[in-house]
Amino acid sequence: MNEMDIKPWLIRMSQGDEEAFRAVYDLTRDQAYGLIYYLAPNKQEVPDIMSEVYIELIKSLDNYEQGQKFSSWFNGLIIRQVRNWKRKSWRRSRMLERVKGVFSEPPPLALEDRVSHLSDRLELIPMLEALPLKLKEVVVLRYYQDLTLEEIADLVKVPIGTVKSRHHHALKRLRHMYGQRDHRKERDGYVY
Repeated sequence: MNEMDIKPWLIRMSQGDEEAFRAVYDLTRDQAYGLIYYLAPNKQEVPDIMSEVYIELIKSLDNYEQGQKFSSWFNGLIIRQVRNWKRKSWRRSRMLERVKGVFSEPPPLALEDRVSHLSDRLELIPMLEALPLKLKEVVVLRYYQDLTLEEIADLVKVPIGTVKSRHHHALKRLRHMYGQRDHRKERDGYVY
């Protein structure tokens, strides 16, 4: 997404122009979908979260300052909406558990740290899913969105040391999961 291409559309969108909204959506949907997909706790909920992101974009466009980088502001909006959705989902599931009287936790999924290659991404997605959201955010923003640790700290509103710590712990956990996967393959007789 080119910052210069989107700014005029944002101005028109803030004035209620529907064509501008469609243009902004077309310019941002791939970025939004990708980030939501990597962060969403349940992949079937991605379209719903995507809708929530664009509803929130319309509501909060007045908070966007023209001098700041739109993609960073938009990434922050996406992260907040994924967090909100996760909170809502958690509350809904807790209510359902109480109503049904059954406590069941979904089995953890998983992902890895070699996110820079597409083939690795497919293999790593299940490992990434096993990470807590705060660790997953750092990995996705660092390797999928290609942000620096400083940009991530600014985006998620935490100190740089916290981001570095989360990054370190996320990579450590992913390496461990990846090592376990290799060990299982060797044990089961697979040769790669």
